[in-house]
Amino acid sequence: MSRVLVAIALLSLSPPFAITTGIKVDQAGYLIDAPKAAVVVSESATRFTVVDSTGIVALRASLSDPIDDPDSGDRVRVADFSSLHTAGTFHLVVDGVGESWAFRIGDDVYRRAYYLAMRSYYGQRCGTAVDLGREFPGYTHGACHRDAAFHASSGKTGPHPGTRGWHDAGDYGRYVVNSGMTTGTLLWTWELFSDRIKDISLDIPESGDSTPDILDEARWNLDWMLSMQDSDGGVWHKETSEKFAGFVMPEADSSVSYVIGSGADPFKTTCATADLAAVAAIAARVYRPFDAAYAERTSRAAAAAWDWAAAHPDVPFRNPPGVVTGEYGDHQCGDERLWASAELWRTTHDGKYEHYFVEHETQFRDTLRPTGPPSWPSVAPLGLWAYAMDRSATTDTAKAIRNRAVAAADAIVTRTAAHPYRSSMVRSDFVWGSNAVAANYGVQLLVANVIAPKRAYVDTALDNLHYLLGRNTFSLSWVSAVGANSFQHPHHRPSAADANAEPWPGLLSGGPNGRKQDPAMQKLPDLPPARMYVDDQESYASNEVAINWNAPLVFLLGGVN
Repeated sequence: MSRVLVAIALLSLSPPFAITTGIKVDQAGYLIDAPKAAVVVSESATRFTVVDSTGIVALRASLSDPIDDPDSGDRVRVADFSSLHTAGTFHLVVDGVGESWAFRIGDDVYRRAYYLAMRSYYGQRCGTAVDLGREFPGYTHGACHRDAAFHASSGKTGPHPGTRGWHDAGDYGRYVVNSGMTTGTLLWTWELFSDRIKDISLDIPESGDSTPDILDEARWNLDWMLSMQDSDGGVWHKETSEKFAGFVMPEADSSVSYVIGSGADPFKTTCATADLAAVAAIAARVYRPFDAAYAERTSRAAAAAWDWAAAHPDVPFRNPPGVVTGEYGDHQCGDERLWASAELWRTTHDGKYEHYFVEHETQFRDTLRPTGPPSWPSVAPLGLWAYAMDRSATTDTAKAIRNRAVAAADAIVTRTAAHPYRSSMVRSDFVWGSNAVAANYGVQLLVANVIAPKRAYVDTALDNLHYLLGRNTFSLSWVSAVGANSFQHPHHRPSAADANAEPWPGLLSGGPNGRKQDPAMQKLPDLPPARMYVDDQESYASNEVAINWNAPLVFLLGGVN
């Protein structure tokens, strides 16, 4: 058909369509050779049209039969346009429903989202001035939280020299256990996908040096984690003020930043110490080609932390009296020690670490399952995957872990394909930080693809990315500054306190939470769990941001980039 006839055919569609949230697309886009689908809320529509940016029809096809999604209450139809392999900018039109947000098809559609999501960590830097530059004028903050000291609960007195690290979430605290999973995930992103991301500049102060930007940024936080290690190898739990700051810019928070410990001998805690052991062991591998001295430093720190945790296997953390900042308490530190043993073995191949791992992994093997991916208090899957991904592990243990990882991934693929929104989420996943659960399903699938490559694992990981970037009941991109309809009002102090109309870019919202856990959510009626979300600064339980939520997003974007 000639271009003129196609244009005439388009004119016969209908009068101009209004953009509607009734058509849900990934607002960043779709890879050329990957499956492509949108979700349409409609009782009666039967066909859809894909139109390019010039108004030319690229594809016409039928919608699927309707299916009910109990998690959102939506009755939906799927618009599958996987057969479209043309690069460009497009939107969907559905008679009686409207027009979708624009999206791209191409080989680089997630490069921008990766850049913003990873660069968000620069915006979270503590102890230094930050300026996002010409593209984001006004997104700046001054040097902050330099008034640091040991808290009485740490067993020490006097000033504390640590000034780096990332602000953990919407608040200005820094927490080793949350930093552990976060930094470990980012280091894995480089270790597994360096060929995909090595040429992406993050436009940070270190850009242009001899170290890849993702490793420069991760080092900013790792340096702070190392500063939390005592001379005996143990690690203090967190560095925060005693109370949360108000909604002010970081430099306006004048409260003392305290190193906070358990309040009783030995003052350091097992989970934090084992987390540092794991992350520092990864660092010893990934930094070695770029800074051998730093790699040696992290290797020594990992070994010292391992020895301390072995001597103190069960020291938990609870907030001491007078401290009300995030607790990140965890009664069970065996999973952190398992992860540390796997990473130390991968780095050193010292048999003592493998011996510990093999002796203890069976009690955690059932954490490799189709529901409930890892999170900061449950890092055993990271240890199991770390061991299984090392091809020098040829034991029956390694084979059993690989088989279980693949079986879990296969079950996720099957479940996702049957989901009305093609998401891996189940009803119980709509918790505080549910969007991180979706992203971590993506991590789980991409790790399975490293262990036993299968196209379905990557495609299903992409399904979870599509959910995060707009193919959800709200037709909302949950990554700030990504997509035409992204969330606007995070529970994030710099976004609330600055003079900018838009939030700081690249941040992942926590997402729907089936429980009304904050004042803003309590104003909502009783809704299905996937609808329990409010784009409101007041809603810390559904709209906060956090470094450990952004990390699996970065991993997912890096892995499919």
